[in-house]
Amino acid sequence: MSERTENGTIRIVGTAHVSADSVREVESVIRDEHPDVVAVELDEGRYRRLTGDTDDPDPEALLESTTSVRLILHWVLSYVQAQLGDQFDIEPGSELLKAVETADEIGTDIALVDRDIRVTVQRFWSQMTIREKLRLAGGLLLGFADTRTVGLVLGLFIGITLGPIVGLFGGNFGVTDPLLTRVAASGLLALAVGTVLYTVGKAIFDHRTVVTASLTGGVSIGLLAGAGLGIADGTVTAYLPPMLLHGIGSLLIGLSAGLVVGVLGGLVAERLGLSGIDIDEADEFVAADLTDTDVVQTMLTEFRELCPNGARALIDERDAYIAYQLVALRDSGLDVVAVLGAGHRGGVEQYLSNPATLPPHGTLVGTSRGPSVPVKKIAGALISVAFVASFVLLAMAGVDDAYLLEVFVAWFLVNGVFAAGMAYLAGACWTAALTGGAVAWLTSVNPVLAPGWFVGYVELRRTPVDVADFDALNELLSGDDGLSDIRSKVASVPLLRLLAIVALTNVGSIVASVLFVAYLLPLFAGDLGGVDAVSRLLFEGLRNGADILWRSLTSA
Repeated sequence: MSERTENGTIRIVGTAHVSADSVREVESVIRDEHPDVVAVELDEGRYRRLTGDTDDPDPEALLESTTSVRLILHWVLSYVQAQLGDQFDIEPGSELLKAVETADEIGTDIALVDRDIRVTVQRFWSQMTIREKLRLAGGLLLGFADTRTVGLVLGLFIGITLGPIVGLFGGNFGVTDPLLTRVAASGLLALAVGTVLYTVGKAIFDHRTVVTASLTGGVSIGLLAGAGLGIADGTVTAYLPPMLLHGIGSLLIGLSAGLVVGVLGGLVAERLGLSGIDIDEADEFVAADLTDTDVVQTMLTEFRELCPNGARALIDERDAYIAYQLVALRDSGLDVVAVLGAGHRGGVEQYLSNPATLPPHGTLVGTSRGPSVPVKKIAGALISVAFVASFVLLAMAGVDDAYLLEVFVAWFLVNGVFAAGMAYLAGACWTAALTGGAVAWLTSVNPVLAPGWFVGYVELRRTPVDVADFDALNELLSGDDGLSDIRSKVASVPLLRLLAIVALTNVGSIVASVLFVAYLLPLFAGDLGGVDAVSRLLFEGLRNGADILWRSLTSA
């Protein structure tokens, strides 16, 4: 398409980011037209990345949630493009690079006409509703794993949530302490048998076989001998405290129920034909079709059904932003060749034909900063104040200081052990893991903070990171390595390792908080007479404090 006015002209070349024909077309059009300006669908950051002039990311910014989302989205798109590029034996984005190189060769100026990707992703994420975010996350999960695997993972999370609920309220539904003891005993027996089978079998069989045999054997013996015959009941009651058996039993019931629901849900989804994007089907496309439809941009267009608000920021706003840049170049009297993904071509052409329909430029730039009132910070401060106030009020009600110290130490240790343990398992050094464990008690009562940030800051002092690490992950996922090999190799990629450490540290702290509230807090409350008694003590402490304050004011 060529848009001409009395000032200048614009010719749009719609391309596919993984099409060799697009590369040849771009070079041919630029050399034939010899325009004043070659406009490309890039912003400054993506241009530098494409030309190999990329700075390492700001280490501290990597720990911000919005930056993590941007990096993950970058990786998802780059992975899809890399897989398609492999199918057609071409580097993704080659047509944009060819446009830049050809413009340099013939002495033509280059214009970067796309919006800053950081602004785009921030607006994309902030404008989506919670429902849209959940649907998007589900779509991405199905794009990189089969429905049974997704169901299993979701079932695991359901089980972790359901376990504490069973521990707190199971008695109202017939879940007795003897039943929890029997379940805990069978679970521990299954773990012991599975460990023995794995230890013996790993020297004989391959990894997949020995894992399958260990799981099958452990679960079978646990159910038959443990749950069915109860042969382990006496052993566990003799050596383990009732509180621990209560916790293990309720968690196992929750996990079992969650996994059953997840697996059945995954099987039903598979039967219904629900699945994500199959990259292996890319060989069904031909280059000519790609130029017209641009598979990657088509994927983004499909977001309209999943998340219409997010699609507005990711697609529609960028169409308008690019059109603004092109109109300005044309009105300056310049002849322009614009190299754009075919997914943007239609929207940009409409705006160029009728610039009066362009939305106000101010609505396309800047980032949404949310409400002027810092709701999250206020909520975090209130929760922290409530946590501290509860201790103060109980002390003013006459509760023994040693008892309150015991509660605080338990809170500190449970949060610290889980957060530090998960950080270390994720690959953090001991210094970073212990730092996360030391602050986990505080971050658990302030949702604005997260122990993973502190672990990440310490870890960054010894491990440099690079956004190009995502390319290394793409290579790993494209290879034929087994899961255990991929896991060990991913751990060697600094950026991915850092994000995993931050995420798992936060997960550890969350799990610790849930377990403390579900299991330990009721025990401490029982020493004071139960939850009702604790409530009365809090009100009594509030009344005593008010009396002290009143006497101080009146005496002055």
